[in-house]
Amino acid sequence: MSLIIAPSLLSADFAHLADEVRSVEEGGADWLHLDVMDGHFVPNITFGPPLVASVRRVTKLFLDVHLMIEHPLKYAEVFAKSGADLLSFQVEGKDEPDEVIAEMRRLGVKVGIVLNPPTPVGRILPYLDKVDMVLVMSVNPGFGGQKFIPDVLSKVEEIRRRRGPDFWIQMDGGINPETAKLAVRAGVNILVAGNAIFGASDRGAIIRALRAVGRG
Repeated sequence: MSLIIAPSLLSADFAHLADEVRSVEEGGADWLHLDVMDGHFVPNITFGPPLVASVRRVTKLFLDVHLMIEHPLKYAEVFAKSGADLLSFQVEGKDEPDEVIAEMRRLGVKVGIVLNPPTPVGRILPYLDKVDMVLVMSVNPGFGGQKFIPDVLSKVEEIRRRRGPDFWIQMDGGINPETAKLAVRAGVNILVAGNAIFGASDRGAIIRALRAVGRG
């Protein structure tokens, strides 16, 4: 399976969002990653459905929406209707994962489940055959620009062993061309990068450097 590059809009310039989206789309991005934070599950607030809908209007890229919120059941429908192609939710949230998965399936979107660095991989194993993707966080969620936590790589290895070569395993947090090598070696096939891409003057060059990791 080829490597998927998903720039994280959390690091974009929101005053020029359409231009930022266009820059990474023209630079070769495959997906766009949108982090939704509610101020409860994580100590930060980002954006809601109107911004997802605005992004949907200016791009045809696959929209990967990460719900870092306590109650994904309450908000899954409005984000799906805003244009999300995939909704991922935190296994540590307050809603029953089986109910969240069933609701997201009903809405017709792809489903991802997320585990934070302190969370053992065993928490998601009961749901592994019910989702399209696992997102393994390589930083503690809530803010961009954090340092990569290598201890999470063993989780990727176990998920890859259980689900085989074609299953989507995503990693988000401190991803750059160097840490991407560790992630891909462990079995990651979707890289989320924020500062590394949006902090660069040539977004296409960084996207190409990340993609090259998958061919190395």
